[in-house]
Amino acid sequence: MSDLSVFSETLKPPVMSYNQSLEAFKQDKDFAKIFLGHRDCRTDDGLPWVIPLIKTTQQHISNDPTLNHEHLPLLGLPEFTRVATELAIGKHSIALIENRAGGIQTPGGTGALWLGAKFLQQWYKVNFPKQTAVYVSLPAWDTHGGIFQNAGFTDIRSYHYWDCMEMGIGMKELVIDLEDAPDNSIVVLHCTPNNPTGMDFTPQEWIQIANLMQKKKLFPFFHLSAQGLASGDLDRDVLPFRFFIEQGFELFCAQSFSKNFGLYEKSVGNLIVVAKNNKTLLSIRSQLEIIIRLAWWSPPALGARIVATVLNNPAILAEWKENIKEMAEHIMLMRLKLKEKLRTLGTLGTWEHLTTQMGLYSFSGLNASQVDILRTKRHVYLGANGQINMSSLNSGNIDYVAQCIHEAVNLSYLG
Repeated sequence: MSDLSVFSETLKPPVMSYNQSLEAFKQDKDFAKIFLGHRDCRTDDGLPWVIPLIKTTQQHISNDPTLNHEHLPLLGLPEFTRVATELAIGKHSIALIENRAGGIQTPGGTGALWLGAKFLQQWYKVNFPKQTAVYVSLPAWDTHGGIFQNAGFTDIRSYHYWDCMEMGIGMKELVIDLEDAPDNSIVVLHCTPNNPTGMDFTPQEWIQIANLMQKKKLFPFFHLSAQGLASGDLDRDVLPFRFFIEQGFELFCAQSFSKNFGLYEKSVGNLIVVAKNNKTLLSIRSQLEIIIRLAWWSPPALGARIVATVLNNPAILAEWKENIKEMAEHIMLMRLKLKEKLRTLGTLGTWEHLTTQMGLYSFSGLNASQVDILRTKRHVYLGANGQINMSSLNSGNIDYVAQCIHEAVNLSYLG
């Protein structure tokens, strides 16, 4: 029998930059090493954010003798999808009043994005014979383009977002990209703020984008990954999404509860569908059931029960909102402190963008050479594109990080 494996032609994919950075950090023996590229939310002690009320809620659910381990319905736990959708679009949304919006539970936000992409690949193109173009932001979260490609889309394009010279949104180039997009293209947008840059459009810019997308008949697919952790206000963080609904768009939204609930291992997400009418919504849901039946059949129950319990209980909900506000304020404080420390040190360049940006992530403006200096000379690890998870900064490391950034920037200018 041959020793040659039937999988011998299987190729190893390129290692993602995040995994490279994390692996290098783990191998580093220096006691002062710091990792600033976490994918989770961190507290001031440098540990993953664990919300006490979430742990208590989980214990109560686990000890509930009335619950069994039966499969959830294909579309998920109804009390979860209802309240999760309301959290994003608002209880009094016109789409809910007209019964043309609803949620489908998924394994995490990535599952919601994939499910929506898979449906669109099968059904959205029916009305448009040509291959539909999908636009993701440049830069984009490393999985977005790949998810649509995996779902069967072959025309994946980018629209400009980050202007590295201005340290902000390249609005002029972005508008040009969308104006040049083929009619009926799909555009992946981010609820406040953009991931990975941490930047968000102004209200006037959102209006401009919505008007342009209506003119071009572009389909919005929102990504909502950490509602509340940008501003501390759950409603404020989804104003752009709600505005698009008010403007009459049909749209999808991939909603995740990993970061704002700390449920990374529970994988709970929600695909929000907003259709033109109830008949269309029901048709979409029926086709999504078919895709789900062939993919995961039934979503995980525990994470959905935790979210549903918190959001449906006024007392627990109030406590969770306060937790969200406190964490958002912590992140804002880290942004402000880093900016002020760099200003005090006289670090070359402008750092105003650190507090203009919002949420967990920041495009620091550090270039590849400066990131390499931080890694090799100071044992400080962050994304190759200069991205920092701002919750990775804390009172114990921010002075050291600021000093290291200052030295890296000066060295790169002198070099």
